[in-house]
Amino acid sequence: MRAVKGYVISLWDPEFIPTGLKTSAFVGSLLFLINHGPACLRQEMTYERWVSALLSYAMPYLVNVYGQYSYRRKLMLASRSSKEMG
Repeated sequence: MRAVKGYVISLWDPEFIPTGLKTSAFVGSLLFLINHGPACLRQEMTYERWVSALLSYAMPYLVNVYGQYSYRRKLMLASRSSKEMG
């Protein structure tokens, strides 16, 4: 449970935000174009499509921050165990 709490807190970590936003902008835009581009050009975007479009940007951010958080956590745990052994 501590890991989940740490992840949620890391969503606003100033170290993670820039990379998360860059990833979200790039990957989210690709996903938006693939999934909603034709509907947007035809002006057929419904409320449900806009919600889905928002998730196209949110998910890459969440996944990127999770990757950064889990890597930092892994390094911290390895550092802690090496200190205990040495």
